[in-house]
Amino acid sequence: MVTPSPREVLLFTLEAQRYALPVEDVRELVRAVRLTPLPQAPDVVEGLFNLRGELIPVLDMRRRFRLPVRRLSPMDHFIIAQAGERAVALRVDRAEGLIPVEADLLDATPRHLPGVGYVAGALKLPDGLVLLHDLRTFLSAAEAMTLDAALVKEEASR
Repeated sequence: MVTPSPREVLLFTLEAQRYALPVEDVRELVRAVRLTPLPQAPDVVEGLFNLRGELIPVLDMRRRFRLPVRRLSPMDHFIIAQAGERAVALRVDRAEGLIPVEADLLDATPRHLPGVGYVAGALKLPDGLVLLHDLRTFLSAAEAMTLDAALVKEEASR
């Protein structure tokens, strides 16, 4: 399956490194709030929170990218996004904003390199490369099933 080229991306930072998500995957941006632990969820799930009646799992970007663990800060942002059929939140240090993506800015080569999972390509910006992430590949099939089971159990206990 070929991922269509985004027309616009949301830039964000994590541990002083910039990343991007296609704006088509982004629902909204909110300030970080305290998380509720989600027992039996995969390790990549940091917890969950209630966003206007919807339980949203927060994916631990630091763990996935093997970055140093850092406590949740009120200065952090949650990017509420769609990972396939599932709404998720990504805890990031800072959302930088939207930028348009011209065809000559996107290089799809990185997605074909070994060890570069979760990447749909790289954006060649004047100040350096920014990896464009594909949330549909962020969770493995096993992690997605485990997360679904944990969410069902959490919903039943409420």
